[in-house]
Amino acid sequence: MRRWLVEYRGNKTQEEVANACGIHRGYYALIESGDRTPSVPVAKKIASLLGFDWTAFYEEKCVESKQIEPTAREAETA
Repeated sequence: MRRWLVEYRGNKTQEEVANACGIHRGYYALIESGDRTPSVPVAKKIASLLGFDWTAFYEEKCVESKQIEPTAREAETA
């Protein structure tokens, strides 16, 4: 769940944000829940509308991937 995105959305509904960005509400809901990462153009539209840096969608994925433990094979080669 991207709680930070819900906070930026504030009083706007998912429908309002989706319509303003030219996407379906269901797709926006998947983005907000963290089940989908938006394309760069969509990320830029959402970020511009809600007032944050569009790269935030991709920064959290980088942080998550750094926290994954290496597999046994990767640990052996390191």
